[in-house]
Amino acid sequence: MGKVKRRSGRTLGDFFRSRVARLYPAYWVALVLVTAAAVALPVVVHPVRPDEFLVNLTMLQQPMGADRVLGVCWTLWVEVRFYALFALLVVVRGVTYRRVVLFAGVWTLAAVVCRTSGNALTDQLVMPDYAPFFIGGLALYLIHRFGSDLLLWGIVAVSWLLGQSNATRGLWHAGARGDFHRDPWVITAVVTLAFAAVAAVALGWTRRATWSWLVTAGALTYPFYLVHEHLGWFVIRVLHRGLGLPPWPTLAATVFGMLLLAWLIHRFVEKPLGPRLRKALKRPRPSVISAEFTLPKDAEPAGRGAGRA
Repeated sequence: MGKVKRRSGRTLGDFFRSRVARLYPAYWVALVLVTAAAVALPVVVHPVRPDEFLVNLTMLQQPMGADRVLGVCWTLWVEVRFYALFALLVVVRGVTYRRVVLFAGVWTLAAVVCRTSGNALTDQLVMPDYAPFFIGGLALYLIHRFGSDLLLWGIVAVSWLLGQSNATRGLWHAGARGDFHRDPWVITAVVTLAFAAVAAVALGWTRRATWSWLVTAGALTYPFYLVHEHLGWFVIRVLHRGLGLPPWPTLAATVFGMLLLAWLIHRFVEKPLGPRLRKALKRPRPSVISAEFTLPKDAEPAGRGAGRA
């Protein structure tokens, strides 16, 4: 029972600052780069209106109904909602083993029940399509932190069962629909492989992989994710259609170029600006704001003086 009492020392403010500093600097730079490319070569991607670009800066463009600058950023809206749920239901009271497990169990039940409601608001809040993947990740993190436990593996198993169902339902269509054929067995295999890979890390099976380049590769995943789609298509358009480069060299040059750009964003944006943004958000604020303001003696309210008269 000792592990149940363990508590994280991070406050709600710490959690908020870490997420903002991690997500926004590279995201803002990617918005500017993709928008500039769209203005320069609109035949690949049409630039959004100025008001939509400004809304995109908030990362709240989807609920606002604005066009996305980055095609991949729909997942960031999902991530933001998860952070909000976890912060309001767990972090605000203090992160403990028991609270995370309770949160995972209640969220799983809510996600299943939510499918019967047909309510758009509860769908947005509970996220039944994505909840199993977050919940499975939370349980695997607890396994990594505190060791294997039948309850935790049960949460992982239920999350995998629900997750593969959600993925198959969302990606597979019977007959000739969609941009390419998606086999339901392949979808289930991909979801299973993803869970198995994270489980291997949680169990410590990858501890021998201590190559230094893995740290850099991990750091590049987020900026590469942000820029690879639209800017990748721009590079392909220029190299293949514009300069006539064959397909395979075009692919190699595009991947290398996106990795190089991701490294530049990490090195010159994330590393210097992330800590500065976190520090700026941590500037001390008054804990209590007095309800009364100090007034000059000659500015005493008339009613108070009249009462003494």
